[in-house]
Amino acid sequence: MSETSLPDDSSSAIRDIAEVPAIEIVTTAAVHLMSAAAVKCGLSDDPDVETDLDEARKLITALAGLVTASAPFLGDQHARSLRDGLRSLQLAFREASVIQDAVGEGPGEKYTGPVS
Repeated sequence: MSETSLPDDSSSAIRDIAEVPAIEIVTTAAVHLMSAAAVKCGLSDDPDVETDLDEARKLITALAGLVTASAPFLGDQHARSLRDGLRSLQLAFREASVIQDAVGEGPGEKYTGPVS
């Protein structure tokens, strides 16, 4: 049996990711979650086709967990920006939803508390 090795590009990518600070990885993941949630909330060029509130709820809840758990490590400036973006998405979800969640039961509110 021959041993499989990674191509040079893969080895380089692994080394590169090892050099990226954890805060940058967390922030990048949060931005991806925000972008996807915004599209699913209907905040895109074609909201009639791309709106999916079930998917948006999952993405916003995941984002809320990530932001809440990582806020102490992000520093005030980064954490505040992410919290503001999260809150905007929670409000956009509420506006897009035909059936309103009870206060404190909206996406991510388990982690953030009620949003109004």
